[in-house]
Amino acid sequence: MASNPLVPTDIIPIAPGSTTEMPQNLEAETALLGALMLDNRLSEDVQLKLKPEHFFEPLHARLYEQIMRLIDKGMLANPVTLRPLFQEDPALKELGGPAYLAAMTESTAGLIAARDFAQQIYDLALLRALITVGRDMVESATDTSEDVNPQRKIEEAEMSLYTVAEQGEATGNVREFKTAAAMAVDMASRALKSGGHLSGFTTGLDGLNSKTGGLHRSDLLILAGRPAMGKTALATNIAFSCAERFMKDKLDGDPTDSPGAPVGFFSLEMSADQLATRILAEQARVNSEDLRMGRISQDQFRQLGRAAGRLETLPLLIDDTPGLTIAALRSRARRMKRQHGVGLIVIDYLQLLQGTSRKSAENRVQEISEITRGLKTLAKELNVPVLALSQLSRQVEQREDKRPQLADLRESGTIEQDADIVMFVYREEYYHAAKKPEDGSEKFAQWMEKAESIAGHAEVIVAKQRHGATGIVPLYFEANVTRFKDRAPTGYEDSYE
Repeated sequence: MASNPLVPTDIIPIAPGSTTEMPQNLEAETALLGALMLDNRLSEDVQLKLKPEHFFEPLHARLYEQIMRLIDKGMLANPVTLRPLFQEDPALKELGGPAYLAAMTESTAGLIAARDFAQQIYDLALLRALITVGRDMVESATDTSEDVNPQRKIEEAEMSLYTVAEQGEATGNVREFKTAAAMAVDMASRALKSGGHLSGFTTGLDGLNSKTGGLHRSDLLILAGRPAMGKTALATNIAFSCAERFMKDKLDGDPTDSPGAPVGFFSLEMSADQLATRILAEQARVNSEDLRMGRISQDQFRQLGRAAGRLETLPLLIDDTPGLTIAALRSRARRMKRQHGVGLIVIDYLQLLQGTSRKSAENRVQEISEITRGLKTLAKELNVPVLALSQLSRQVEQREDKRPQLADLRESGTIEQDADIVMFVYREEYYHAAKKPEDGSEKFAQWMEKAESIAGHAEVIVAKQRHGATGIVPLYFEANVTRFKDRAPTGYEDSYE
């Protein structure tokens, strides 16, 4: 390595053979530390980007960490104040003790180019991280003693590479107010153009759009309900509407401000063909059960073919891999975002995901906490709305009023805490059908009268919304084609207690 005339070569700690093994620049590290000790104000230029672990020499990493600690406490960081902290440090003793700290400040190169030195130290650290990931990939691929699962190893490698790629991006999270304000005005402009109620991606339902403003970027939305309430049907309808709107706007030539987006649908419960069957049945107006059983006419089959042809370019990607961990799902979602530009992620459903740590697997509440935090992080990381379906506990069935509440969420503490919006699907018709009395009785006539009045009626109860009001959105559910539609809000209070 060529020596820097501004830095004495005898103070650069170079381990034998290390310069050829890993990319590094010890002179840059020495010069930067010297500059920080000469002028503590330089820390403002480098501390967001540079972390102690980015230094190649362990002693330099410890020195940098202590310098930043002293500065954060409002104290002066120089060779004198650092001396008692490193007096017994074996590595510093080998290099001459406190004299090494003083020798660092003899060079003024770092004062002129502190940012450049910090950037190079950071870049070289990334290269070393890439080398480490590469070595780990080789070792993992050749080690078959525990598990021969190439797909999982690929996902782990992809996650490691993404972790390397996102290191040091903290500076990008700091925005001036004028930038944030411009984003808020742009969101309001989109809502105005859409008729005054849609600032995010469309759900395909005017009532739900009006209540929530659409599906907003970086939000985690929970859609919960008891079995047979239609939560999967509603999620499928939303995913289809969002993807269809994007497809239409793309054909019209300008999808940039579209309230639609390509959708990534993680179906942990149903297979991809079952999900596609639902969507095709809805669009072809064919009973989904008849379609599965083959009880359709030739005309209906032709309708199905036309619907399939119309939707073959629909930007809706379905991943039906069972037993996904939250880490694997995030890895796949990143890949979807990178390769297909997805703007909405849907997960059916949350409780079928698995945690990654062994400790969380032993404690279900802890595991759900890890999963919901991971989904919220994913929403912010990819800047997309994440819609996750969730089960409700059986305590709903024990009450006279079956309308769900926040407390009914399984492991509700963490789900409710991490979610930006919590919605429940409720259909009174389902519970009323279970109360059917004997035919011909007086009660039967009353039961029939009510059954006719609530037939197809459904509600989406918005129980929590960080940036808006809660309330009830009345909908109409066509059970034969598993489709939700808007319904006039007659007889329903727009409130939620």
